[in-house]
Amino acid sequence: MTKDQKITISIIESESVMRESRAIRQLVFVEEQNVAPEIEYDEFEGVATHIIARMGTKAVGTARWRQTDKGFKLERFAVLLSARGLGVGDALVRFVLDHIEDRSKAYLNSQTSAIGFYAKLGFREVGEIFYEADIPHRKMIYRP
Repeated sequence: MTKDQKITISIIESESVMRESRAIRQLVFVEEQNVAPEIEYDEFEGVATHIIARMGTKAVGTARWRQTDKGFKLERFAVLLSARGLGVGDALVRFVLDHIEDRSKAYLNSQTSAIGFYAKLGFREVGEIFYEADIPHRKMIYRP
C-alpha cells in the first residue's frame, strides 16, 4: 500500500463487511494491544454505526460511533499496521465528523499515545488520564 492509493470509507451494512471490521479490531486491539475480547466487543456493537476503510479492495481500517447522553462518542478507531501513516485514520475521523448530526457534541476517549493525532483533527483534551483495558486514555472533545 502506498500513500497515493485512494482511501474509501463506507458505512457497514452487511455481516460479511462487519466480519472484516471485527478482524481488523481483533488484530489491532486484541492481538497488538492485548485488550481482552470481552472488553473490545461490548454491548454497544448493535447500536453503534460502524464504518470500514479500504485501500483498493483491501479493508485496512475501521471505527464506530454512537449517540450517548453526552453527545456523539467516536470509538474503536483501528488501522492495520501495514496502512498506518497513509492517511487512513485521518479519513476515518473526518468521515465520522461529516456523518454525525452535531460536530460540537463529538467526543472520544483517546489512548494517550494518540492524543497528538486527534489534536491535529480539532480535538481538545479534557479531564484527567484514566485507564480502559489497562491502557491510559484521556477524554477529548471536538473544538476546531
